[in-house]
Amino acid sequence: MNREITKNIYAIGALDWDRRLFDELIPLPDGTTYNSYIIKGNDKTALIDTVDPTKTDELLKNLAECGVRNLEFVVAHHAEQDHSGSIPAILKAYPKAKVVTNPKCKEMLKELLLIPEEKFITVNDRETLSLGDKTLEFIYAPWVHWPETMVTYLREDKVLFSCDFFGSHLAASSLYIVDEAKTLESAKRYYAEIMMPFRVSIKQNMEKLKGLEIKTIAPSHGPIYQKPELIVNAYKDWISDKVKNEVVIPFVSMHGSTRVMVDQLINALMKKGITVKPFNLTGVDIGELAMALVDAATIVIGTPTVLVGPHPSAAYAAFLANALRPKTKFASIIGSFGWGGKAVEAIAGLLPALKVEILEPVMIKGYPKETDLAALDRLAELIYNKHRGMGLGD
Repeated sequence: MNREITKNIYAIGALDWDRRLFDELIPLPDGTTYNSYIIKGNDKTALIDTVDPTKTDELLKNLAECGVRNLEFVVAHHAEQDHSGSIPAILKAYPKAKVVTNPKCKEMLKELLLIPEEKFITVNDRETLSLGDKTLEFIYAPWVHWPETMVTYLREDKVLFSCDFFGSHLAASSLYIVDEAKTLESAKRYYAEIMMPFRVSIKQNMEKLKGLEIKTIAPSHGPIYQKPELIVNAYKDWISDKVKNEVVIPFVSMHGSTRVMVDQLINALMKKGITVKPFNLTGVDIGELAMALVDAATIVIGTPTVLVGPHPSAAYAAFLANALRPKTKFASIIGSFGWGGKAVEAIAGLLPALKVEILEPVMIKGYPKETDLAALDRLAELIYNKHRGMGLGD
């Protein structure tokens, strides 16, 4: 299926309604799309990205339906296979086509897809390519989210083909946004799971886009933005250093002790007007946890002690938070043990990439007693004061 975005620009990608896991890691509750675009100039034609190899036949069919007989250029923004995986098939179907990309992406595509050297045209940052009456401007956007990523600006139509930048894993029948709230939720999940570790790089790359007049943002996943400010303003908020008066509590409890502690802390924080987002790690959607970490000022990990260390699920939550590198400011650990252990030291050691202040942990022996519950109330008071010191809350 091909759909016209504006004159001589078509969306010809593929919907993947049923995919539920990405990179064998990231949940996809709403499926995804692999967006590919055709730009027909009055002289030459360019394909912007391809699709996941599972959808190659669909892309070739869409190209045929779009009346593409001659294809001069395949623009490769990003070497990851959900964008690039169909390039070999496209080159076979259109043997005169050349792959247009940057030098770093070229080397990765040669390794990942075995594309020969002679099939490439490399471009520099801000270099242009004419299709006749349409001009492509290539803008390097490294570490969004791989080191070789770039985006393309179509000058005459003021369309930004943004690759993973501003994307969302959301399969929908509409080419454009119908439900803004749903789209922003999906985009935030996408940012949290994939882009958040590169927040500093994203800031720098957004600066590079400031001088462009953008009427449409066409990402490589999810719907097209006819109101670019919707997603641009959301990204400005997500990548900022501002946090919210929120505490995220990923936890696991084996015999109930840690659960009692978590409930006590939740109630104490709520009484102080702090938003609390608990996640029982025995059945958590890591995308939901990642989204909660985007804005939260504090994370508190709850864990029982297993063989003198933290529960593996709690260790995974700490590892995940460290890998995602949210702008969180404070962290703590609560939990219980039977005879001893080093759960606190192990969890804290898993958080080196987080630039956080570690607040006094509350680790108790056995089932919580009144003195233990009082310690949790003091932790809630400490978190409250830390948040107020940052101007959060009342």
